[in-house]
Amino acid sequence: MSQSAQPRTGHALRPDTLCIHAGTHLDPATGGACSPIFPSTAFAYPNATGENIYPRYYNVPNQRVVARKLAALEQGEDALVFGSGMAAISTLLLTFLKPGDHAVFQADLYGGTQHFVTRELRAFGVEATFARDEAAIAAAARPTTRLIYIESPSNPLLRCFDIAAVAKLGRARGVLTVIDNTFATPINQNPIALGFDVVVHSATKYLNGHSDLNAGVVVASAEIIRRLAEGAINHGGMLDAHACAQLERGLKTLALRMQRHNENAGRIARFLQEHPAVVRVNYPGLATHPSHAVAAAQMRGFGGMLSFELADPGRVDQLLTRLRVIFPALSLGGVESLICIPSRTSHRTLTLAERQQAGISEGLVRLSVGVEDGRDLQQDLAQALA
Repeated sequence: MSQSAQPRTGHALRPDTLCIHAGTHLDPATGGACSPIFPSTAFAYPNATGENIYPRYYNVPNQRVVARKLAALEQGEDALVFGSGMAAISTLLLTFLKPGDHAVFQADLYGGTQHFVTRELRAFGVEATFARDEAAIAAAARPTTRLIYIESPSNPLLRCFDIAAVAKLGRARGVLTVIDNTFATPINQNPIALGFDVVVHSATKYLNGHSDLNAGVVVASAEIIRRLAEGAINHGGMLDAHACAQLERGLKTLALRMQRHNENAGRIARFLQEHPAVVRVNYPGLATHPSHAVAAAQMRGFGGMLSFELADPGRVDQLLTRLRVIFPALSLGGVESLICIPSRTSHRTLTLAERQQAGISEGLVRLSVGVEDGRDLQQDLAQALA
């Protein structure tokens, strides 16, 4: 195996193997199996690479290790790693959209993304239209449309778009297509293989997986990443070497973790679907979910995220205080099960009208199902809902 390369086996490696081996920087000085940490902010010039190496240029070894691993997992050519998911998203949008351009966004986006679009992007002179489905995206497209942006599954209603259909629409119109793949992860879904141009992740979530790191990533073709890097260098939202090493370590167990996330979430979704205190469960793995057929066609697993609606919204606080294993917290995608109320957390920056339009009620509960024993999680919910 050469330095900073994946094993040469003569066949394409599978995701479980790529999680561990892709992109690893093998140190010839020590022969260690793990990538060393390169904390320097001053690198020699001239050097053997012939380029200026500097953390803000997204080209120090630990940044490149993670970028190569994620590009391999998402079946892209290259990637950039950022200091947060929103740093990745905002840098991407500000790089590829200019005043006078138009972009189409999925209507029920993550609240932080929607807030950026409505409060920041429009202030830069970019027009934005929000669309609820594939037909609405096609109808919203204009001659000035430069970008289509979706999430699938979405946060927090787990709606799934037909990724291949949206990609086909983008190609036909010469529009850049972007998808937030945070909920699915590259283990469950690969949008680039389905025709999308760009994949973004909040690596804070499943990619790191341990609720102790903020990071984001963009994966795309080498040319798109080259153009993105020009803007990213100016915005300065890179991830430092120590955090990159921590993210690399988290990625090595991603496939194993997602297998348990998928299993546990399916179990909990089926349990909640039968509970009298719950009127609706949003999980694409359930046959009753509106997006089940689409999800089954394009996902290898249905993920660890679900949401559910309480019959009595007034019992939300009681539910949170009665839980003993599941932890009320703001984030998601960690090994521990986390629960929150989207109207108060991820979508609190939206107005009441915007939340109602997106289907975010006061009784909606979002659950990030962890990797604990699924029986303990079910019993915890049962006693809290009793």
